[in-house]
Amino acid sequence: MEEVLEKIKRFAHQSHGEQVRRYSQDPYIVHPIRVMQTCRQFTNDITVLAAALLHDVLEDTSVTREQLHAFLEEVMTEEQAAHTVSLVEELTDVYIKPRYPHWNRRKRKMKEAARLEKASDEAQTIKYADIIDNAPEIAEKDPDFAQRFLPEYLSLLKRITSGEPRLYKQALETVYSCLPESKDRH
Repeated sequence: MEEVLEKIKRFAHQSHGEQVRRYSQDPYIVHPIRVMQTCRQFTNDITVLAAALLHDVLEDTSVTREQLHAFLEEVMTEEQAAHTVSLVEELTDVYIKPRYPHWNRRKRKMKEAARLEKASDEAQTIKYADIIDNAPEIAEKDPDFAQRFLPEYLSLLKRITSGEPRLYKQALETVYSCLPESKDRH
């Protein structure tokens, strides 16, 4: 399994190319690796771990669904590859500004939350890990944006409740601890 995950990590890293994390300027791959490591605390399912590594590939790179599936078939069984692609697709934002320029951010986020509410337990679990990794960095590096962003995360978490329960609790605690009001109370 480790060899397969290493190949998937290299593919994700190559797919993200020169992309860097917005606030730290670290290579983008550090984020998917942390998301995968968080998921790994609760599962050894190769499809979940692979999807965690690949969760932003379809959304943030030029890699197509077909290219992703073809790569995964080289390193996994057909069934595993199909399930991994399905999870990545569930985690790929649909209601994005370029597709819905006439909708404001609030409407797009509400539609996205409604879509994710119907996502599989595994996809929701990966989303929790994504939130756990993103929230502290945004809160620390961009407090003005965090005032809008963190409540969006809370609204989303209220809707996506069928993933791994301990990770769900950790995601909620992470977001609450990043809110400016909670910091004022401590």
